[in-house]
Amino acid sequence: MFEFEPLTERCGRLLPSATHVCIGVSPFNSYFSTPRLRRLAQWALTRFGTAHFFVPDAAAAYTLETLGYAPDRARHKAQRQGQYVHNKIATALRSLGVANPAALVLGMERLHHLPRYVGLLDEAYRRFDRDAGLRAACLDASHWVLDRRMPPGTSPTDAQLHSAVRYFLSELPMFVDAGGIAGHRPSLFVYHERVPFLERFYRRELSWRPVEGQGFLVVREPTGDTSGAPWPAGSVVRREASRDLG
Repeated sequence: MFEFEPLTERCGRLLPSATHVCIGVSPFNSYFSTPRLRRLAQWALTRFGTAHFFVPDAAAAYTLETLGYAPDRARHKAQRQGQYVHNKIATALRSLGVANPAALVLGMERLHHLPRYVGLLDEAYRRFDRDAGLRAACLDASHWVLDRRMPPGTSPTDAQLHSAVRYFLSELPMFVDAGGIAGHRPSLFVYHERVPFLERFYRRELSWRPVEGQGFLVVREPTGDTSGAPWPAGSVVRREASRDLG
C-alpha cells in the first residue's frame, strides 16, 4: 500500500493517462532498501505498466567533492556506492520476474549515451549560466541538499554551492522530461520527498518548465515512515493497493 500525492494540479491531471513512472533513487540514502525498492517496482509496474529507476550514481561525486573528498576518492566512492544501488535494484526486479533488470535502470553512464538527456543537460548548463533567476533557484536547491550533510552549525559557502550544483544540474533533465528520455510519455517522476525547487518548477514559476506530459508524484508507504518530510496540512492524499504481478 502506498500513499501518493501529485505535486501540482497539473501533475494530478496526468494520473489517468500516465503509462510510465521514473523512480528517483538517491545513492547514499538508506531509505532505498531492497524490500522497499521491490515494493516500489511492484506498485509502479502494476499501476502504470512501465517504469524506470533513475540513479545519479557518478554525479554523486560532485557532492562528495564539495564535502571535502579528493576528486579521485570521490569518484571511486560514488562508483562503489552506485554499483551497490544498481545491485539492490536488480535484486528487487529479479524477484518480480523481470528478466533484464539493467534495462530499467538509468544510471549516469547510460544517460550520457541518450541524445535527449545530453541535449537537456547542455540546456541546463546554458540556462544556469544565463538566467539569474534559475541559477539562484538551483543554488538554493543545492543549499537544501548540503545543509543536511554538513556539520551542525555550519553553512555551505558560495564556492561549495557552485561545486555541489553540478549534481543538481545532472538531475534536472529528468525533471524536465524523464518520459522523453526513457521513451515513454506521459510520465511521472517519483520520489518520497517534496523538494522546494520542484514545487516551483512544476508550478511553472521558473523560466524553464517541464514538457507537456511530464509530472511529479510524491510516493510513500503510510505506516511508520518518518524518513521524509511530513505531508502538508490539507493535502489530498490518494492510496492504492499494490497487486502481485503474477
